[in-house]
Amino acid sequence: MEIEELDFQKLYTEFHPRILRYLVGLVGEFEAEDLTQEVFIRINRALSTFRGEARISTWIYRIATNAAFDRLRQSSYQDTAQQKHTEDADFNDLVDQDQWTSEPSPSIEQSLHFKQRAECYCNFIESLPENYRLVVALSQLEDFTAKEIAEILGLGVDVVKIRLHRGRSKLLEELKSRCKPEDWL
Repeated sequence: MEIEELDFQKLYTEFHPRILRYLVGLVGEFEAEDLTQEVFIRINRALSTFRGEARISTWIYRIATNAAFDRLRQSSYQDTAQQKHTEDADFNDLVDQDQWTSEPSPSIEQSLHFKQRAECYCNFIESLPENYRLVVALSQLEDFTAKEIAEILGLGVDVVKIRLHRGRSKLLEELKSRCKPEDWL
């Protein structure tokens, strides 16, 4: 997008689903929706200051990453995280259609299988140390390259590659030791 073309509504439409997915991997589903809205409020307020020195996607993910850091540092985040996660899980069991497409939900067996796989994977991404969690989420969930991740996080490419390698290794160890192999079929 050209700087002159920047339109908040277009940015929102294009990036909202991606930022939501990214934040789910960082702060969990129970916080991600509110935090995504907060990110887009920050983007809207700062849009006029965007100078085009970086790609717009890099700038947006940088804002989202900073917002996630802010949220993770809040003492109230840790206090309410477990309670909200339990409430969200109960609510999601009652939903009869896909929240994104509004199509009928898959069979109970398919849903359970998918949910187990996704929860297992996302829980381990969330449990990684923060420096690994960020690079793994940006790489695995958002398909950013090491160079793009370095720009978003303000790190060197070599540092990102090391953290990505170590984070993936740690994630794989955890997945192998704790998730049932049939969850990955």
